[in-house]
Amino acid sequence: MKLKNAWGHLKTITAHKWLVMKNCFRIGLYRQGILHDLSKYGWTEFSTGIRYYQGNRSPNAAEREEKGYSQAWLHHKGRNRHHFEYWMDVSPRNREAGLTGVKMPLNYVMEMMMDRIAASKVYKGKEYTDGASWEYFCRSGEGALMHPETRALVERLLIMLRDEGEEKTFALIREMLRKKDY
Repeated sequence: MKLKNAWGHLKTITAHKWLVMKNCFRIGLYRQGILHDLSKYGWTEFSTGIRYYQGNRSPNAAEREEKGYSQAWLHHKGRNRHHFEYWMDVSPRNREAGLTGVKMPLNYVMEMMMDRIAASKVYKGKEYTDGASWEYFCRSGEGALMHPETRALVERLLIMLRDEGEEKTFALIREMLRKKDY
């Protein structure tokens, strides 16, 4: 069972990494495409993948259900700047308010977009549509935690992907990265 899970998880994360890399290259983020999610291959994250592998969703979700938190996720989001959770800090204006989203640099927002698209393709398989990432975003409620400007950009791009497809969305992303326009 563990060998089967290890092999299945390795195939899943490698397929995901390959898709992110391919799409990062399409938008001009070569370095980020190569380095994307390398922490998933380290033992802290990979061992969780073996233990909780299911093939149709993140093993971190299963670990979270069992333990009440995911050690692998805490490790991952603390090392990978393409996750909005990396960009959380205590509010400087109101410390009582707790954590707040910090505006993400444009290149990491775009890597996050490529990550979301790849995750949707890997987990949805043949059922994938260009609206899948938008549907997940809406279900997750994570937008409420993002910096308002980051959230607005992510929403705009996910809706454009849903309505106009990858080619037009990626063309806009390339242009935004070229102009460094957020």
